[in-house]
Amino acid sequence: MNASPRFVVIAAVFVTCLITANVIAVKVVSLGPLILPAAIFVFPLSYIFGDVLTEVYGYHQARKIIWLGFACNLVFVFFAWVGQIMPSAPLWEGQEAYVSIIGYTPRLLSASFLGYLAGEFTNSFIMAKMKVITRGRWLWTRTIGSTLVGQGLDTLIFITLAFVGTPVFALVMVLHHWLAKIVIEVAATPLTYLTVNSLKKREGTDIYDHETNFNPFSIRERQRKAARQ
Repeated sequence: MNASPRFVVIAAVFVTCLITANVIAVKVVSLGPLILPAAIFVFPLSYIFGDVLTEVYGYHQARKIIWLGFACNLVFVFFAWVGQIMPSAPLWEGQEAYVSIIGYTPRLLSASFLGYLAGEFTNSFIMAKMKVITRGRWLWTRTIGSTLVGQGLDTLIFITLAFVGTPVFALVMVLHHWLAKIVIEVAATPLTYLTVNSLKKREGTDIYDHETNFNPFSIRERQRKAARQ
């Protein structure tokens, strides 16, 4: 399918949320009794937009954007590293802060990339499969259900690999982060319904992944466009 302007906008917002989350996730914040990464309010948005991509355009298109987000993040990380190793101007005193915030360690990068890929592909797979099983009904069951598993997997992988053995790591941090993401997903459900229904109507499409190859590394498209059931 040819990319429509709406598809491009959703993909751009998805990637922007992802990169923003990876920049600010290095800060750990305390919201009352909750211990969370600062990205808690922006990263779930990438999952919400991922849900919209899968629901409206199908797993094949969502897969492209998941890999696009991965590639864009790699580009950002590479040039952040280039900026880090370039000689600082004599009057600039921000090198230490730059390295602290943007100077990703291999450990943090591995945690971020592995968590992202595992979580996003799991989320999209569950969304697509549940849509076929429910015959397109009960959108809330698949947005929330896919988030429960996808965000849980992402959170467990990222926080464990990034923070285990450090003073800020605690299993309660994994639980708090996961629960906060679910709350955001549930709160955004009415907006997700509005966005999905509007896009289906404007795009004139409603993809059901009956014959889709769900291999994350596949580039072959096998989808069937179907009317709403």
